[in-house]
Amino acid sequence: MSINQSGWRPEMNSAEGSEAATFTGNRALMLEEPLIFEIGDSQTTGVDLPEILLEQARGGLDNLLRTAPIGLPGLSEPEAVRHYTRLSRQNYAIDLGLFPLGSCTMKHNPRLNEKVARLPGFADIHPLQPQETVQGAYALIHLVADWLCKLTGMPAVAMSPKAGAHGELCGLLAIRSALEARGDMRSVILVPESAHGTNPATAAFAGYAVENIPATPEGRVDFAALERRLGPDVAAVMITNPNTCGLFERDMKRIADAVHAAGAFVYCDGANFNAIVGRVRPGDLGVDAMHINLHKTFSTPHGGGGPGSGPVVFSAALAPFAPLPFVEKDGDQFRLVEEETAGEHHAHSFGRMVAFHGQMGMFTRAASYMLSHGADGLRQVSEDAVLNANYILRSLEAVLDAPFGGSGPCMHEALFSDSGFPEGFSTLDVAKGLIDEGFHPMTVYFPLVVHGAMLVEPTETESKAVLDQFIGALRSVAARAKNADPSLKAAPHFAPRRRLDETLAARKPVLVWKEPEAAQAAE
Repeated sequence: MSINQSGWRPEMNSAEGSEAATFTGNRALMLEEPLIFEIGDSQTTGVDLPEILLEQARGGLDNLLRTAPIGLPGLSEPEAVRHYTRLSRQNYAIDLGLFPLGSCTMKHNPRLNEKVARLPGFADIHPLQPQETVQGAYALIHLVADWLCKLTGMPAVAMSPKAGAHGELCGLLAIRSALEARGDMRSVILVPESAHGTNPATAAFAGYAVENIPATPEGRVDFAALERRLGPDVAAVMITNPNTCGLFERDMKRIADAVHAAGAFVYCDGANFNAIVGRVRPGDLGVDAMHINLHKTFSTPHGGGGPGSGPVVFSAALAPFAPLPFVEKDGDQFRLVEEETAGEHHAHSFGRMVAFHGQMGMFTRAASYMLSHGADGLRQVSEDAVLNANYILRSLEAVLDAPFGGSGPCMHEALFSDSGFPEGFSTLDVAKGLIDEGFHPMTVYFPLVVHGAMLVEPTETESKAVLDQFIGALRSVAARAKNADPSLKAAPHFAPRRRLDETLAARKPVLVWKEPEAAQAAE
């Protein structure tokens, strides 16, 4: 039986002390699957390709011809299908169970959205088509943009940013352009401790110095500290609301007024908009720019590196500096406004974020989600998301430390810590134990303001029955941690793979494939 590059053997699939390993490494319907390099060879392929004579190749391409075999393994068609199907069965997905990742809003994606996204005219659209042939697509983009403006109370929106951090950069570039237009070059962005981790990274990428604003003991922005730091060098404050402690920033309007009085702008991270959509309009709170993750708030879970979309809404002060292109309605027609036709209302645009307009598939999914829910349905989405999070918070605060449980109701996510665990047991052990229970772990060790943080966001799409099962599983694993159960240190026991040495994997990753014999010799 072969050994792969991580040193795994089939018998390692079985928990210590459990039944003996099988000959194949399979455990009934949990089928073991070696690496493709172990089961394939370079002489096998599932496709018959014609022989191409060298003299038939186009002239001038001789330098592109391979001089040696590329060494990729080949499989027959049945072997290839089985290989990837078996691997897919080892994945966790929203279609299998709850995804409790905090600040990620991994909720069920209605299949209606997928059907709409695959309609001809949306799925096969090309960005270089003549504008008169894509009027339906422009109408849909304009529809989603109109909904976003109404839901946020903001007069303008840029639809082109591709994701949350891309939207953050878009907002900061508009802020910088607005400051340059008035001859006011500023160099500092203030970022509270309770903000998302991408906020300071984006500010630094945009060329600003980043300064931290502390949180209060109750997990919200320290307004006094923020007010003291405001000055002529501060360009903006990047604030996440609801924040990563799972709390609504009650002083948001007060913060915005102070920031504006200092001549700066307010950027709001809208990744947590799912908690307040239909209930709170950020524009009413003094926000100047805010990205909205369509792939979070308006469906399409974004795990696995799939497509995202991060439209940015702007206040009247920043709207003239928003990026191009944008869709504009002209009578009964729609057109894509670009540099040469921007007109007065985008005369100070900082330019483009992307070559074309954005993620069409995300726009169609969002439109389907908005229209099927309606305004009242979107409001219920946020109410149910908050209800579910508070149900988890109050159901678990007796067995897990809830550092901000006394700060009032949480919003869309419940935050716990590893406080009270015996020495040697940590949040990581709880996360690994949940895998054995059949759940994807919650977000761990974030936000950084809480030691051993465990951030749980159930979303509105989970039923009480599912939440009760998750709560029961987490109670059980937490009890094992508090009782110093040694078996928890080796969890997961029942997953396709056992626990990795994460420190070693990070410091000494195996990035090059070695034949099994070479790997054994190296050991």
